[in-house]
Amino acid sequence: MSTLEEEKLILKGLAANDKQAIETIYRGNFAMVQSFILNNSGSQDDARDIFQEAMIVLFEKSRLDSFELSSQLKTYIYSVCRRLWLKRLNQMQRYSGSLDNVEETVQVEEDLETHEKRNADFTLMETAMSKIGEPCKSLLDAYYIQKKHMQEIAADFGYTNADNAKTQKYKCLMRLKKLFFAQYKNGQ
Repeated sequence: MSTLEEEKLILKGLAANDKQAIETIYRGNFAMVQSFILNNSGSQDDARDIFQEAMIVLFEKSRLDSFELSSQLKTYIYSVCRRLWLKRLNQMQRYSGSLDNVEETVQVEEDLETHEKRNADFTLMETAMSKIGEPCKSLLDAYYIQKKHMQEIAADFGYTNADNAKTQKYKCLMRLKKLFFAQYKNGQ
């Protein structure tokens, strides 16, 4: 049975209020939604609330004869949850963007695989950063995260001038790149 056929059966089960279908949707999608909300100013309770709201939307849609799922189920759920969460953030005034163009930015057809790939790359980068050691880790953090100038970094790390700090940053970056791509090759 293909994924599309399985998802249609799950939606039919959801429309019939089948407990197993609901559990399947929850098990397959809640962690993704929870991760998104926790990474965007939310809490565990927020994640549960938003996921529950999305399940209600999906339940209501699945009962309509006219509803045709045009993407993977997890893509649809992610998009609905993202839209609901952005609306909630806007209501709490924690999201500064306009919701006028959310329709354009949160498409149901959004490619979730790209999102998952990017998250996997970030995880590989975090691992590489943890292996790089000091002073490279602190130096790269000072430059890229804390946005410090080279003169300030030179003073903080005891380099004679900004050019020496810049050279050391370059060496650290090359070491990080080497660690990252070694892990990337092994993961493929």
